[in-house]
Amino acid sequence: MLHYSLYRTKIVEAPWITFVHGAGGSSAIWFKQIRFFSKYFNLLLIDLRGHGASTGLIQNPFKPKYSFESIADDIFEVMDHVEIKKSHFVGISLGTILIRQLAEMQPKRVDKMIMGGAILELNLRSRILMFFGNATKSVLPYMWLYRFFAFIIMPNRNHRESRILFIREAKKLYQKEFIRWFKLTSEIIPKLKIFRKVLADIPTLYIMGDQDYMFLPSVRKVTKSHPLSELLVLKECGHVVNVEKPEKFNDGMLLFLKAY
Repeated sequence: MLHYSLYRTKIVEAPWITFVHGAGGSSAIWFKQIRFFSKYFNLLLIDLRGHGASTGLIQNPFKPKYSFESIADDIFEVMDHVEIKKSHFVGISLGTILIRQLAEMQPKRVDKMIMGGAILELNLRSRILMFFGNATKSVLPYMWLYRFFAFIIMPNRNHRESRILFIREAKKLYQKEFIRWFKLTSEIIPKLKIFRKVLADIPTLYIMGDQDYMFLPSVRKVTKSHPLSELLVLKECGHVVNVEKPEKFNDGMLLFLKAY
């Protein structure tokens, strides 16, 4: 089972929030959200396969191959273990694709979705990055690739904290684990195409940085046509919105969760 952490509020029958990090990260990226949201909600923080404290799953021969479905099943397994029937979900970057997969598989267990630095479509630059990564993932040390990707996605000086955090967490991975996760990129384009075509009937808040040039345009397009979607754009902010602008991220998310 995945490693997880629980933070329970003193409020009787408080709702749950489940936090899902992105590729190369860990539950440590949510440190600026824990104290704030634990006053109002019960929190479940998960380390995905091979990330953070879940590195023991790498050698588990009984786990199915990596797919968005199998990783979503990992998350549901933790929820079942701690007896969470329904939860709000918060994700960052690739974690937003996983949350959308959860909603596809068991929509009744997903209350509201908060998508930070959401990935809804890959533009030309991101497709070139993906092609380059697939061509070199077995040759170049994965940390070279990860640092390169981090600087492309988070290039500005004000993105430095996010870069450092994600590079630090990525060092806990192994080369083989990085390759396993990178193979998921072959599923991303068709998966995102389906998700854009068939939108989930679940209230969704997208929180994006105005400097997230790779992914913001597609999010703007989707939210204009989906009545259950809202978009909050944070100024002078890049891809990892919860780290770069934690106060505005937290306030916007709380307002959305308490709205209806």
